[in-house]
Amino acid sequence: MGAPPPPKQEYCNEELFNPVLTTGAQVSCILVLSHFFQLALKPIGQPAPVAQILAGFVLGPSVLSRIEGVKNFFFQNFAGDYYEAMSLYSRMFIMFLIGLEMDVPYMIRSLRPASTIAFGGSIMCTIFGAAITNFMYQETEARGEMVMMAFMIIGVLANSGSPLVIRLAADLKIATSDVGRLAISSSLISDMYAVLILVVVSKKEQMNLGKWFLSGLASFFIVVAVIIFNTYIANWLNRRNRNQKYLKNMEVFVLFLIVFGAATAIESMGFSSIVGCFLIGAMFPRGGRTARTLLIRLTYPVQNFIIPIYFGYTGFRADITVLDSPRNIGLFVFVILLCIGGKITGTLAACHYLKTPLNEGVLLAFLMNLKGHVDIVTLSVGLQNKLIPILVRRENDTLGYRHTSLEIQNPESELRMLACVHSPRPVSTMVGLIASSRGSENVPVTPYLMHLIELPERTKTKVLYHQREDDEFSDEEDYGGNEVVEINDAVDIFTSETGVIVNQIKVVSPFVTMYEDVCDFAEDVRASIILLPFHKHQRIDGKLESDKEGIRTTNQKVLRHAQCSVAILVDRAHTAGASSQAQAQGSEALQHVATLFFGGPDDREALGFSKRLGTHHHINLTIIRFLPVSAREHNVGANVATVAHKADDVLMAIPDHETDTEADNAILTDFYNRYVTSGKVGYVEKYVESGEETASALRDMADMYSLFIVGKGGRGHSPLTTGMSDWEECPELGTIGDLLASSDFDISGSVLVIQQHRDSQNDDDR
Repeated sequence: MGAPPPPKQEYCNEELFNPVLTTGAQVSCILVLSHFFQLALKPIGQPAPVAQILAGFVLGPSVLSRIEGVKNFFFQNFAGDYYEAMSLYSRMFIMFLIGLEMDVPYMIRSLRPASTIAFGGSIMCTIFGAAITNFMYQETEARGEMVMMAFMIIGVLANSGSPLVIRLAADLKIATSDVGRLAISSSLISDMYAVLILVVVSKKEQMNLGKWFLSGLASFFIVVAVIIFNTYIANWLNRRNRNQKYLKNMEVFVLFLIVFGAATAIESMGFSSIVGCFLIGAMFPRGGRTARTLLIRLTYPVQNFIIPIYFGYTGFRADITVLDSPRNIGLFVFVILLCIGGKITGTLAACHYLKTPLNEGVLLAFLMNLKGHVDIVTLSVGLQNKLIPILVRRENDTLGYRHTSLEIQNPESELRMLACVHSPRPVSTMVGLIASSRGSENVPVTPYLMHLIELPERTKTKVLYHQREDDEFSDEEDYGGNEVVEINDAVDIFTSETGVIVNQIKVVSPFVTMYEDVCDFAEDVRASIILLPFHKHQRIDGKLESDKEGIRTTNQKVLRHAQCSVAILVDRAHTAGASSQAQAQGSEALQHVATLFFGGPDDREALGFSKRLGTHHHINLTIIRFLPVSAREHNVGANVATVAHKADDVLMAIPDHETDTEADNAILTDFYNRYVTSGKVGYVEKYVESGEETASALRDMADMYSLFIVGKGGRGHSPLTTGMSDWEECPELGTIGDLLASSDFDISGSVLVIQQHRDSQNDDDR
């Protein structure tokens, strides 16, 4: 008979190999089960976090781990330490990524309502928790200080799992809505409150108050020092890697090591690194290759591996076997009801104070009920998540994509824009328009720049710049080539000089379906307007040369299918002496812009967009309205005061339909009273009788402006454009836009043609 195995090998298997194997097996099982549940639950509208938590729940002691063999495999000596370490490291990178992706300007703007909602629910949960502490202490026959138990109950009730709220909001496509963003900001603030409670609980018995204060102060200085250091090293790396797409792997590793070291140091002092990692990410310098590379390196592994494992471990910890008696079940239900009741009561009270609509307040209340961080998780996570998708679907008509036309939009409200480019040529002009749309008061603007790349094969992929392309389908170096570097450089210069963060997206798709990616993404981010490049570019000699025909068909399809306003940019910035490009590069030169108003919904939309440009201190805007000669005799337009200066600057056409005429006069009267009388904008009326006179007037002003803004039309034929459509080449621009974009029309300025979204798009031109 052979000799028995040596005791040392058995010790090695039990103490080292088995916990590692257990952890790896658990991670693999969670990933496999979560994908299986996601496939099963997605058709009924359940988001990914539900499937991931359910996978962990099934794998945990509540279901499969009740089998003796499975239980012995997953719950061994030291396995718990591995699970806790894994969750700790996961939490570090999740919170750092959340901070890196956080819309900090919005969070600052919404600090008051977000804090009110967060503290409304937290304070109510604190009152409820303190009220039931004595009862829970007696019923559970707990030992130790009752005050500590009160803090623990308050921490569980008051916490809102921000990672879960963020992921759930993204999966349910409400992350870009006002309610979704407010819920995310409120959950982060609520988490900070819960973390403070946990710090008090964890350190009460371990050190005196003086030492606790010094440790907290040291943790604060560590976070501040890392934020300052990151600012300098990020700027240095941006300059050092000027001709590269991304940072080198070693440089990325050093940056991650700094964050990991700081978080570990904070944890070693007995404090949670949740808030610290979030602040380090939120304060990381935006723009440039450094932030872009970190997002690329983090987003894919976090979204596809770390977060599913993190949520799966949340469900894995839930153990319903403790509910083995009517008393325990009663206590469990009691705590759940208190948790829901406290958050709902406090959040609804805060929403009532903020005058938030009731349906949005109810949704916020249930979102704030979500629990997420594993150190205070309870089984209620799995139960509560199932309520949210139902509630969101019920309020879908209210919270879904609701486009508000620029015509009626408050010019001081946030503007969300999606600019699309196929090459670096129009980028400078695009970002110049973005900069100008902020006006003189720096109105909040959330711009997205989508790089559209043709994929001849049937495979397609849509990748954020802060996502890594799937190697199974493509090699990211093959898509975009050096154009990516040129686009990045233009955006980085714009960001450094204006402070506006441009969210970059790359879409690799066949031309036949490219419009779907544009329209879908515009809906996801709730864009008010889509900016598209014209399918021709200007050569050195000033002539327009056609690009791929697929660009034109994509523009035409987006015009038909987009659920928001669409603008096509004919860019002549490379030869125009005064162009929008200068704005992006910080030029102090005054840019002369003309808005041509011929009447109708598209021209009113163009006027709505012009409102934002008119208040910019580098923009000299003139509204040009052309009216028929007969209108002067009948006093049409007399309700809008006549401006004597620049009498030869403006063209506009009288509409055929009386209702449109009334709408045109109403919006122009309001515009005149707000902007013209104050001297911010120029306004002139010019009278013509035919399309020939209209074209002649346009030629007279061809060299006077660096940008012409005009509505596409879509209102049938106008007497003032009669005969102009005979030589029309591009119907998607409308009659006037096509004339201004024609190579035969000698013009030096760029042209922006705007189409207003309507439920039933009218394809007729002027």
